[in-house]
Amino acid sequence: MSAPNLRQQVADALAIADVKINGPDPWDLQVHDQRFYKRILTEGTLGLGESYMDGWWDCQSIDQFVFRVLRADLYKQAKLGWRSVLQVLLAKLLNMQAKGKATRNAQRHYDIGNKLYQLMLDKRMVYSCAYWKNADTLDQAQENKLDLICRKLYLQPGQRVLDIGCGWGSFAKYAAEKCGAEVVGITVSKEQAALARAMCKGLPVEIRLQDYRDVNEQFDHVVSVGMVEHVGYRNHRKFMQVAARCLKDDGLFLLHTIGHNFSKVSADPFTDTYIFPNCLIPSIKQLGAAMEHIFKVEDWHNFGPYYDPTLMAWFYNFNRNWEQLQGEYDERFYRMWKYYLLSSAGSFRARNNQLWQLVLSREGIAGGYTAVR
Repeated sequence: MSAPNLRQQVADALAIADVKINGPDPWDLQVHDQRFYKRILTEGTLGLGESYMDGWWDCQSIDQFVFRVLRADLYKQAKLGWRSVLQVLLAKLLNMQAKGKATRNAQRHYDIGNKLYQLMLDKRMVYSCAYWKNADTLDQAQENKLDLICRKLYLQPGQRVLDIGCGWGSFAKYAAEKCGAEVVGITVSKEQAALARAMCKGLPVEIRLQDYRDVNEQFDHVVSVGMVEHVGYRNHRKFMQVAARCLKDDGLFLLHTIGHNFSKVSADPFTDTYIFPNCLIPSIKQLGAAMEHIFKVEDWHNFGPYYDPTLMAWFYNFNRNWEQLQGEYDERFYRMWKYYLLSSAGSFRARNNQLWQLVLSREGIAGGYTAVR
């Protein structure tokens, strides 16, 4: 097909979403390289992201562009290139989140430098969706989220909590400081563990470099915030079994996760290749099957729309502080990270992804659980 025909084919598809090529609106695409059209038609979402990283196109407001494309269901028309097809096949044939792979997967995202995350996140370094109810700033919204988790657990002084995928220790520090809890946080990221130990120094917090499958001791409560997305559909059942064996009979398990509207076995090709290797956003069906005969659902809270302002705040911080990072990352990384943050914001704005907090119990709370918001 000739270049003009390829351009017209892309233009016709984008027109459904009210997006123009070289148009005047902030969500319109400004195309700099004519190879873009063939690439996006043959490689789908991976080609779209990679061509942006390569500087083949720009957009004043990537988040608005992605929002419009998703609301128009254009992604359903996207083709899979050979690399994307291979990733899907591998996900079906292999356990891409087995122990050794899980550590390498985490290192490719979380061990790229604590300075980046310190400049991008809030003061407590919470790398998950904030709770913007009655909040005007990222710092307050993340404090709200940590407080919400503690209140949902009805956390009491002296209670012992396991934090699966503890990140830089934000929840562990908050729970110890504000609620008097004792927390064991586990991560497979060396960079996270080192900083988490420093941030929680002097508190009843133990940070371990440990795979969740190796924990075998009991706690009053279990928490996992933004970690099950890295577990993989083959390991969801094992994850639930580990959480259950670590939870006392009368304890609560709070699971905080991004959620997808339908079940998949592999991630978006761009995200899988460049951002979160071998990650998988679970569906209600996948989580339900994993917890069957293990947990009872006490509460299921969706505040997915709050991820949009969270991601926009992260991008604002990242963009504002880019000069401090230029010596460590190149321009291609800047474009990759910008595309990741803004396209993710657009996805949550379009309600393509959700954010769920589940409160689970082993035996069921006698008399019922009182939901907290």
